[in-house]
Amino acid sequence: MSESGEIPPLPSAPAIETQVEHEFDELDVDAPPQVGIVMGSKSDMPVMEKAAAELEQRGIRHETRVMSAHREPDTVAEYAKNARMRGLRVIIAGAGLSAALPGVVAAHTDLPVIGVPLTSKTSVAGGLDALLAVTQMPPGVPVASVGVDNARNAAVLAARILSL
Repeated sequence: MSESGEIPPLPSAPAIETQVEHEFDELDVDAPPQVGIVMGSKSDMPVMEKAAAELEQRGIRHETRVMSAHREPDTVAEYAKNARMRGLRVIIAGAGLSAALPGVVAAHTDLPVIGVPLTSKTSVAGGLDALLAVTQMPPGVPVASVGVDNARNAAVLAARILSL
C-alpha cells in the first residue's frame, strides 16, 4: 500500500510457459527430415542432388549423407537402424556398380527404401549392373527401384509414399 492508501498496480504477469511455447509453434527449426538421401560416393552427388531439388520444390524436409556400404558398413547400418527414431519415413539410396547400398539400408530398417541405380565410367551396359543389383533383392528385403540415374523420380515416389 502506498502512503496515500492506494494499492499500487500489480506488475505485469509473467508470460505463461504454454503461451511462450505457442509462439514457437510455427517455427520449423527442430522439425526432423522426413526423407533421407544417401549415396555411396561424393561423385554421386550431381545425380542425387536432383532428388533433393525435387523434395525442396515440394516442401519436404530431407537430409543428404555420403556413406559406402563396402567401406563403412557399420555407419550404414547405424544410419538405417536409427532412421525412424530420427523422424525419417522414407530413404532414397543411390549406388552404382554392385549397388549394394540400397539393399544394405533395407536390411537394417523397416522404412521404405527407394534405390537409384547410378552409372559411372566403369558401369556395365550403361548402368545395367547397378539396376540389376538394386532390383534383385532376396525375399524380405524389399527395395523399390527407379530408372538408372533417375533420382528425381525417386523423390516423386517418396512424396507419394509420404502422402499415404
